[in-house]
Amino acid sequence: MTLSSPAQMPSSFTRLAAAIALVLSPFHLHAKTAPQIMMAQPYNEQLQPELSSSQNAISAYYASEKLDGIRAFWNGEQLVTRTGKAIAAPDWFIESLPSNIQLDGELWAGRGLFQQVAATVLDHSPNDKQWQAIHYMVFDIPSSPYRFERRLKQLSEVIATIDRPHLQAVPQYTYTDRNALDTKLDEITAGNGEGIMLHHKDNLYSHGRSDRLLKVKRYQDAEAVVIGYEDGNGKFSGKMGALWVLTADNVKFKIGTGFNNDERENPPLIGSIINYRYNGYTDSGIPRFARFIRVRANADI
Repeated sequence: MTLSSPAQMPSSFTRLAAAIALVLSPFHLHAKTAPQIMMAQPYNEQLQPELSSSQNAISAYYASEKLDGIRAFWNGEQLVTRTGKAIAAPDWFIESLPSNIQLDGELWAGRGLFQQVAATVLDHSPNDKQWQAIHYMVFDIPSSPYRFERRLKQLSEVIATIDRPHLQAVPQYTYTDRNALDTKLDEITAGNGEGIMLHHKDNLYSHGRSDRLLKVKRYQDAEAVVIGYEDGNGKFSGKMGALWVLTADNVKFKIGTGFNNDERENPPLIGSIINYRYNGYTDSGIPRFARFIRVRANADI
């Protein structure tokens, strides 16, 4: 196969790719009908130094596993994605959900099963058998005016009253020191989990990113648009060796790991948006140890 690196491409093409990254970024695809959801901030030791320096500060937060599913908002009438698209869930899945309470959570089937969940949840014609493997893991009640600690008690009562196996509250825990939290984080990461969510007990539900709702991971993740390819060598000869990508901040770099054999033979299309993982940045601002995760074919993935 013949592949092209950005060095071989006209500057007009890379400018077009930059425009694609900015305009088609998942963060710019939310409809006007999108729910007013609360989003987490990535944990940063410089912004939240007390969580590292004070052994007792962590006790002010509830901790839960960050689930790698599809975000789902129950508005009292239907389940919708974070961008406001209606989710075609079977009648039995939503018929017991409350009409007077909003719910916020993840549609989830277990660790490592994200693609299965996405294929099931985003299908316009619900497959009843596939939906039986999906759980609605609820972590908040957006319509409640109370602090998070009290909202959790409300949520527990709602889940117990409905009493359906596919509707569950995300387990929440408290830790007395940072060492205990780090041990749990290592356990989740080793088990192919995403990380931990920290939610301050006094936090009110609000629209947008909250500095009292934090996601803690052993790695970071982001999106970028594919702008080119690099030929593979050795065992990858005749296949894609690396993707050249461009971020919404106009940072260009290549990703050469995380691909299976089929993805190297049929690499993501130029102009498509991918998810990747990384660990911090180089001195020149390039994501370090970038690794391909998946093509982001849908704004809700």
